[in-house]
Amino acid sequence: MKHILSRMRRAVTDYNMIESGDKIAVGVSGGKDSLTLLAALADFRKFSDKKFDLTAITIDMGFDGMDFSEVEKFCCGIEVPFIKKKTDIGAILFDIRKEHSPCSLCARMRRGAVNDLAKEAGCNKVALGHHNEDVIETFFLSLFYEGRLSCFSPVTYLSRTNITVIRPLIYVPEGLIKGYAKRCGLPVVHNVCPMDGFSKRQDMKDFINEKNSADHFFKTRIMHAIQSGLDDWKINS
Repeated sequence: MKHILSRMRRAVTDYNMIESGDKIAVGVSGGKDSLTLLAALADFRKFSDKKFDLTAITIDMGFDGMDFSEVEKFCCGIEVPFIKKKTDIGAILFDIRKEHSPCSLCARMRRGAVNDLAKEAGCNKVALGHHNEDVIETFFLSLFYEGRLSCFSPVTYLSRTNITVIRPLIYVPEGLIKGYAKRCGLPVVHNVCPMDGFSKRQDMKDFINEKNSADHFFKTRIMHAIQSGLDDWKINS
């Protein structure tokens, strides 16, 4: 955990993600990334000079076979309140609309549901578990499929809900998260979405892994390009 905390603390400092008095809703999908983020933030609040509160929030997509009871127990063990909201997002996408490429719409619906639930819970910030490879994959998705240089921002203020979205794991490699989740036996909920592993993002993941296998500094250079070339990513010195 210390390697994850070190990188997370650097991201929090670089982009001023957390202030004293913040009430942070951690979006917990049940995957390794969001559970690791929750565990890291729970540890971070013990020694951070910024005093903040945490609440874990889960949007249940409505798929059969997804049990969050172990996630709730995990939250109880680290003294973080857990809120789950059942939705029909899965049925809307696959049964009603019968979307052939549902990932973009699904992401928008889930983001909206998370932000609304955070607001209902009295939180002013939402923390999401995007790691370093997510940053690079999103950059290439935008470049290859939209023809523009873009990526989500480390910190985003949403005026409609008065919520600020933060991404504390942007410096953390996925490999560290996988190792931590396995060693600590995090209660990962298996993703039963029909599109899991068959998306454009998976194509980008495969592309980036292939490039990085041939050139071990590939990810580092792309990350540098993002931070030096995209306004929202520039660090104020």
